[in-house]
Parts: sequence; structure tokens; C-alpha cells
Amino acid sequence: MVKTQSGEISLDLTGKLAGRGAYLCNSEACVLKLKKTRALSRAFSCEVSDEVYTKMEEAWRARNQS
Repeated sequence: MVKTQSGEISLDLTGKLAGRGAYLCNSEACVLKLKKTRALSRAFSCEVSDEVYTKMEEAWRARNQS
């Protein structure tokens, strides 16, 4: 995950986007725990909306369905 200078938070699969990054473990348990513990809000020192957590979970599921 990355928070850009403009404040946008998005999934960065390449690891090359500029901004403040937060690494995520690639297990379902970790992904589900993120929203419950509000870990991204702490990592980025700002309030992260439920929508961001939901989009991140959906992207993770789509990537790992194979």
C-alpha cells in the first residue's frame, strides 16, 4: 500500500509508486485483520476510510483467485 503526497491511498503491486509505503503480508488472515485493527490508519497517520480497506481486500482476492 502507498499513500501519495496528494493523500491518495492505493494498492501498489510494483512497489515503485512514490509516497509513504506500508508492506502487507500476502495471507487472507492478515488482509482481513487490517480493517479490524485499522492498521493502515496507524501506518499512514491519518484516517483511512472503510472504502479503502474494502477495495484493498477485493484487489487481494482478485489477485489470489488462481
